[in-house]
Amino acid sequence: MRVIDVMHLGRPHVIGCWEVDGVLVDPGPESSLRTVLDALGDEQPRAVLLTHIHLDHAAATGALVRRWPDLEVYVHERGAPHLIDPSKLLASAERLYGDDMQRLWGEILPVPEANVRALGGGETVLGMRVAYTPGHASHHVCYLQEESGTAFVGDVAACRIPPSQLVMPPTPPPDIDVPTWEGSLDVIAGWSDWVASNQIITRNLRDIGINSNVALEPDWGAWWPNASAGKFPTLLWQGGSQGSPYGYFYANLSRNAFIPKGQDASPTGNWEHFSDEKATSLLNQWKVTLTSKADAK
Repeated sequence: MRVIDVMHLGRPHVIGCWEVDGVLVDPGPESSLRTVLDALGDEQPRAVLLTHIHLDHAAATGALVRRWPDLEVYVHERGAPHLIDPSKLLASAERLYGDDMQRLWGEILPVPEANVRALGGGETVLGMRVAYTPGHASHHVCYLQEESGTAFVGDVAACRIPPSQLVMPPTPPPDIDVPTWEGSLDVIAGWSDWVASNQIITRNLRDIGINSNVALEPDWGAWWPNASAGKFPTLLWQGGSQGSPYGYFYANLSRNAFIPKGQDASPTGNWEHFSDEKATSLLNQWKVTLTSKADAK
């Protein structure tokens, strides 16, 4: 995982493109694409994930697809039509940037519909949990890489250029919606609970002799074959919503949706393998501690 400083207009610390396991998150403007390609060694990325379609984040996307015609691009469903036909997006941007459009953003090409994967929020793609996070833009999404606990939040969490400590929210017209934006910030803040809970679960499972990481599978149809194949060292099935990350983990463990690697993938009975006095005490401790944290939110 790394951030590629695209050196926009030759300046550092203005626009960054993240590379995560071969996936590009927000490649930036086409005017800086050469920097990104050089950083990649001209190797095709696995896919492009866009937080939103504003030109400083997404203008290079069409040029990337022209270079690699089978490249998949993930974007919110409200932004997808404007990747396929950017004429309205460009007309709006030209009102702001005028004759500077080409200098700032470069050549903005349409993305073929066949390459576009529309997102609604709530999916998991390429190891990333997706959330719909409007406010800065009506087509904004954020991504959480669950394995590392790293969130890629576009412009939702505002901007800061190190070493300055000043944080400023970017507010371009026309669809800023501050109350909605605040709700999106709450969604991202909730992700820190998921990450912390995952770490708590991993640490405490190790304490009772299960030396493994925890993987989450959001879909029953995928959970069963993955568990049967022993894909995960340890697996918790996300069996519906329990109202908070804390409730989620506690409910799943206590409802026997726990599959140790190498065990039969029956949805019941596996927790008993570890259901000794220490494990029961641990669950009860989580129930008190984690429920109280959830109630305080």
